[in-house]
Amino acid sequence: MACVARASKLALPYALIVLTGCHHGESPSSQTLGCADIVQRFDLSDRITTLNLLSQAYSKHCYPTVVDYGTRAQSEFRHKTFHVFKETASVFIPDGTLTDYVLESYERGYLSVLMAASYLRLRQLDDAKVELRRLDHELFTSLYNYGEDPVNVLLSAVLWEQAGDPAEARVDWLRLRDLPNLLKERDKPLRSFADLQVTRIDEGRPADNPWHLYRLGTFPAVDWDLQFTGSDNGYFRITAGGSFPATCASRTGALLSTQSWFGKIATRHSHAYHPLLNVQSWIRLPVGVTYSLVPFAAGAGIAVGGCMIDAAGEGKGALCEIAVRGGVALMSTAPRVLKGALEPDLRHWEQVPSAFLVTTASDQSQEPCARGNPVSHE
Repeated sequence: MACVARASKLALPYALIVLTGCHHGESPSSQTLGCADIVQRFDLSDRITTLNLLSQAYSKHCYPTVVDYGTRAQSEFRHKTFHVFKETASVFIPDGTLTDYVLESYERGYLSVLMAASYLRLRQLDDAKVELRRLDHELFTSLYNYGEDPVNVLLSAVLWEQAGDPAEARVDWLRLRDLPNLLKERDKPLRSFADLQVTRIDEGRPADNPWHLYRLGTFPAVDWDLQFTGSDNGYFRITAGGSFPATCASRTGALLSTQSWFGKIATRHSHAYHPLLNVQSWIRLPVGVTYSLVPFAAGAGIAVGGCMIDAAGEGKGALCEIAVRGGVALMSTAPRVLKGALEPDLRHWEQVPSAFLVTTASDQSQEPCARGNPVSHE
């Protein structure tokens, strides 16, 4: 949906068109339909559900709700609290059963994005800028979960321009252009696009049209399997249940997938990223093997014992046959028991896009990078 931005000396130089649809005559007070229902479902003790509800609240234009509960999530989900008992006990049960979920660095950044965008829609420009500065801090702070993320840097650049501060936006465009470790080989088109934006800002030119930011698709499901060789991520092989769109750049816009976000989940148990989780996973391995031996040994005992009783009673083999079938069935559960005991903690913010599209094209259909991609929402 196209939106018309009227510039004036007192108005923002860019339309506040961020992540959601723009409707004529829309005001914050008219965007609260269904918000009360979402608020009633919030339970901060269920962290993943809280994050998903924040995504839903933003999609339904419940900007005060995003700001309120987003602030709480920032303070409560940000830090890792170590408990000796919980950390020790966790090696005997599936990972994450006893411990609270802690936001990944990209999730902290995206939460700040949603909050900054909400402030912009509420016309609270100063608060939006404060949140964007927090976003920058979240990307560089050496917390339990850490690491700069190109997706949030791209979103930050666009939001700074929407907030009317191209100088701050230039810093983020410059990062995308010059930091070699920020973008992978597949993301090279974005580097050229960022260079065009840096040149434009240096020349004192505004964007040709207001920036539009679209969310594309849904983050795929995350699955796992055991892989004991050829992996630097413990003994896990983490896979995505779907594909990510390819990076694209045109004269008017760029598309960047959230594949880097999946990469953080996939390497969560790597020794280089989380030594504690890596060590716990290796300690959990012999524990899981021991658990799996219980049904295997019990099944073998049932089969052998049943046949021995049948033979001692001079039976006709019926009892032995039943015992063997029951024993084999019990023994066949051993692999499932092993996998259940070794299951890694793959919790994550589920309701996030699989890609973002930023463009100055007045309509999505006019953006070359939007062609061939799933339906998106502004």
